[in-house]
Order: sequence, then C-alpha cells, then structure tokens
Amino acid sequence: MAEEPIDFLRAGHRSAARSESWSGSVGGGFTAAQVRFDRRELSQILNIYGRMVAAGEWRDYALDFLDDRAVFSVFRRASEMPLYIVEKRPKLRARQGQYSVIAATGHVLKRGHELANVLRIFDRKLIKALADD
Repeated sequence: MAEEPIDFLRAGHRSAARSESWSGSVGGGFTAAQVRFDRRELSQILNIYGRMVAAGEWRDYALDFLDDRAVFSVFRRASEMPLYIVEKRPKLRARQGQYSVIAATGHVLKRGHELANVLRIFDRKLIKALADD
C-alpha cells in the first residue's frame, strides 16, 4: 500500500483542497473547512468526561464538526438531549473567547479563551457527584 502525500494548508491560504472531502471517517467524510478540536483540546475534554463517567454522572458523548464550530455533547443517556455542550468557535477568539460550556437549557455557563479554565466549571459538579455517593 503506497502512502499518499499530506498537503498542508498555510494559514489564510485558500486552495481547491479546502472544499475537498476527506474519506475515512464514519458517516462519510469531512472537509478541511470544518472546525475541529486538536489533540490537546480533545484530551482535556475526554479527561473530564472520563472522571464524570467514573462518578456515574455521564454515559455517552457525541462529536460534531461544523463549518463554524466544533461541538462535544455530553449525555446522561443516549436517548436524551445533551446535558452539556462544549463548543469551540474560532470566530469568537478575539472577543469573548472561542471556548464555551452550554447547559441543556441553552444558557452559556462559562466562556473563555483557555479551554482548561472553561472546563473548570465541571470540577464543582464532579466534587458534588462524589460527595453524594
């Protein structure tokens, strides 16, 4: 099997590859224009998710990569609406911050420039969940 070369896109440089669909992901492909969590961000989110699963609070999650945002949704049960949404919107980077945690009601619980600071909102919920046991 021959490996294909990787085309790297420079910041601010648009090419025909920006609208090209990449295959290999479940449910079709994704485009280069979609916003995604990087490895460090996903690691931070999954760290919190794992701790909340161990505490028995969360059971399922979903990842959505859209053109203007990346979304990590947390569920208590797979058939429900998400309890929380961790969202990355790069367009808000210069304003309120690109990361936010949104409750099931649609209220923004915390927003900021650093993901670790935004995810701290779950520390209180984790301590409360562990204290209830």
